Amino acid sequence: MADANTLTLTLSTGGDVVIRLRPDLAPGHVERITSLAKEGFYDGVVFHRVIPGFMAQGGDPTGTGTGGSKLPDLKAEFSSEPHGRGTCSMARTSAPNSANSQFFICLADAGFLDNQYTVWGQVESGMEQVDALPTGEPVRNPGKIEKATVA
Repeated sequence: MADANTLTLTLSTGGDVVIRLRPDLAPGHVERITSLAKEGFYDGVVFHRVIPGFMAQGGDPTGTGTGGSKLPDLKAEFSSEPHGRGTCSMARTSAPNSANSQFFICLADAGFLDNQYTVWGQVESGMEQVDALPTGEPVRNPGKIEKATVA
């Protein structure tokens, strides 16, 4: 049974990705992700940038990589938590405090991102669904989040 610190992304690739949220690392970012998920913000949103061997990025309602929610940007909550396979972290511009709604899931170890991006979760199951997302920058026919739910 999933607990309150679990986010489930049902993907168009045919299954669920279960993510353990990490409010111990990034309470503000976890609160943002869960509130957006509960209001249906992520439902139907695509993974607009998927780079094999690196990461899958989504969370932009415009699907362009330039959009976000109507809420203000978040203050960075960087930690020494490693960016390994299955790590969920916030996307941002070059400004550290610019994360809003976009996030990425690491497809492989990406240690060069450590201490520079806010880690907010870890995939517990369903990584094969993330691996199956169509690739590209931008993705021609992107995979999407059918539904995002918080336990």
